[in-house]
Amino acid sequence: MKFYFPDSQDLVSPTYDFLNDEYSPYRVRQRDDKYAHEVVTPVPYDGILVSKAIIDGSVKGAGKYSTPQRERLYRLGVRAFFRLDKDMHTLGDCGAFNYINEPIPPYTVDEVVSFYESCGFDAGVSIDHIIFGYIPTGSSQEPDPAWIERQEISLKLAENFLKEAQRRGEKFQPVGAAQGWGPESYAHSVAKLQHMGYQRIALGGMVPLKSHEILACLEAIDEVRRPDVELHLLGINRVDSMERFAQLGVKSFDSTSAFRQAFMDDRNNYHTATDSFTAIRVPQVDGNPALKRLILSGKVSQADAIACERACLRALREYDEDQDAITVADVLKILGEYEALVLGPKKKSYLAAYERTLKNAPWRDCPCALCRKHGIEIAIFRGTERNKRRGFHNLSILETKMRSLTFA
Repeated sequence: MKFYFPDSQDLVSPTYDFLNDEYSPYRVRQRDDKYAHEVVTPVPYDGILVSKAIIDGSVKGAGKYSTPQRERLYRLGVRAFFRLDKDMHTLGDCGAFNYINEPIPPYTVDEVVSFYESCGFDAGVSIDHIIFGYIPTGSSQEPDPAWIERQEISLKLAENFLKEAQRRGEKFQPVGAAQGWGPESYAHSVAKLQHMGYQRIALGGMVPLKSHEILACLEAIDEVRRPDVELHLLGINRVDSMERFAQLGVKSFDSTSAFRQAFMDDRNNYHTATDSFTAIRVPQVDGNPALKRLILSGKVSQADAIACERACLRALREYDEDQDAITVADVLKILGEYEALVLGPKKKSYLAAYERTLKNAPWRDCPCALCRKHGIEIAIFRGTERNKRRGFHNLSILETKMRSLTFA
């Protein structure tokens, strides 16, 4: 089972100064900053997925790449741009989430095939149009006519995409995109794509589905899928179900969930092989928008906030260096003072979750290079450098979990 990590230009600076929270004055981002596969050992994924919408933008506006970054990707190619080892895989798609509200996808087949070819992808997914709806087997509910239209659009574009790739000599592996609203409709898409000649099919629009619903779709697909056709799950990471997914033809998946939970989840920020912990929030006084608004409004004293911020960091580092020097209770008292300033009396407190994190100190037992190097800094919810490193750590845990599975 191969795991692809979707790119969104998530890098960290190896020279970032955590004590002073500042970058090196000599830092050049595109030269010096590192991707997860350059700082985590073993590499936490088998390849990367890059969306055209992230690179070139879509109807929502510009993508996440600056003009110089975009030009450099097209000039160097995807493998050199991301500094990938020869064993790593690359997969391109269109980023259908970015045009979900449009009546038709904003790209032409020619544009997408040219994108995959010029960037040198190993494989590329046909243009699709996401369907967000689910009707279980046996339901009397009729599908929305818009869902049927989107499926037909996706299948027609897939047919034209494959013909154009073949006409140009197939410099990359064409991957057909299947959309549906339930087991029978997904099976219908897969059957059509197989008939066109696709040997690899990506299943889209499944992100909102529960695991048992995904399994129901895969079981229906398995009744029509040829043994030589491989499936890819777009945006899906369900480790507990991966062994069954594999039995039903899934050979690869992509997801950002483990990474994004590091800074998007309210509680489950730091993962271990068997558990998850809440990262300790110590917002930067000069970098946290909510805190800055409180200071500008006069509700919080800037001097008090800076003093509390520094006291929190000092206490956490002291605790990490020597648990006998300061108790968990003392650290929580200091954290509580800052939390009261930042959150106010009406917001829920994180102190009980922090106590659990501090008592377990999971970063001390973690073998990943980032935890060994940065210690408790990994568990502090503060700024992009710490938060993304924690996300990279979570990817390493996902890689460990995937390695422990048995794929017959």
